[in-house]
Amino acid sequence: MNWHHNLLQIEALEDADLDAALIADFEKNAAQVMDRSIRFSTPTFKEYESSELSGCGKNSFPAFSITAGGCALNCDHCQKKILEPMIPAVKPEHLDQKVRDMVLLQNLQGFLLSGGSNKHNEIKYERYLPVVEKLKHDFPHLQVAIHTALLDEAAARRMEAAGVDSAMMDVIGAQETINEVYKLDRPVADFEATLAALTSTRLKVTPHIVVGLHYGEILGEANALDIVSRYDVHALVLVVIMPFYAKPGTFKTPSTSDVGRIFLEARNRLPDKQVLLGCARPPGMHKRITDAYAVMAGLDGIAFPADGAVATCAAIGRPFSQEHACCAIKIGGGKAAMSSSCAA
Repeated sequence: MNWHHNLLQIEALEDADLDAALIADFEKNAAQVMDRSIRFSTPTFKEYESSELSGCGKNSFPAFSITAGGCALNCDHCQKKILEPMIPAVKPEHLDQKVRDMVLLQNLQGFLLSGGSNKHNEIKYERYLPVVEKLKHDFPHLQVAIHTALLDEAAARRMEAAGVDSAMMDVIGAQETINEVYKLDRPVADFEATLAALTSTRLKVTPHIVVGLHYGEILGEANALDIVSRYDVHALVLVVIMPFYAKPGTFKTPSTSDVGRIFLEARNRLPDKQVLLGCARPPGMHKRITDAYAVMAGLDGIAFPADGAVATCAAIGRPFSQEHACCAIKIGGGKAAMSSSCAA
């Protein structure tokens, strides 16, 4: 029996419009898949539960926004809504106190530091880095991830010196997307320069590529993969555009087949690197199919997996684990999902 037949037996996918040709291509690439355990990440910056995996009720890995819900760019695809579930920390002392309270009361294991950009797609973290440095000194176990936006090598070095563990940034491969979706007057080269600056440090660098960022069209993703493949990144995170964040009528939803083929291309372009499916992607059946394709394509991790993801692992014979952390950071040793517990 082949993979397509096995998927048809999964209850969560019984009404799915699966691409048989794409699944056959996944199966031909099975040598890239079967020896890779896939990690299902369920970080606690939003509630999560599925029929196959449990969430964690404690803030073991929350996200903080230094601008609360504010962002000067207000890009067409996001409209600042991605910031809404994050914990506001608009002053350095707010971050310091909240993290310390969570360490003492909730056994905090780490956190994501993020925020909205200025009009140049920069986030000014300078006032917060001394807080990060002191927190890392007082609580060496904390894993700290940061969304960098665009920066230069000096800024990357400051993050490294403060003890930040992981850095994340978007790589955009099409100038049209930067100008039209981001309303930003900066070249593609600035995104590559940021990646170069980050990878010149000891930080674990996890660039993100948003599939369908150009109003739901596939444009620039291949170039973005080219850029990432030129650098020694720790991992690549793929996410899929979510049109309901955007202005009505401006975005379409990329087809699951297009998304799946990008997964396969990314796996083949970065065979020795971690390739992960991040938090953002369309919900419902689209997400179930997307996540099944991610499992079959050989991606190394999925954040907030949909129903059917675990069953897909069983259907093709891939091992899996679950962790309550951001997909870009691995905390501690992995446990089998059925025996895993909250990080606290």
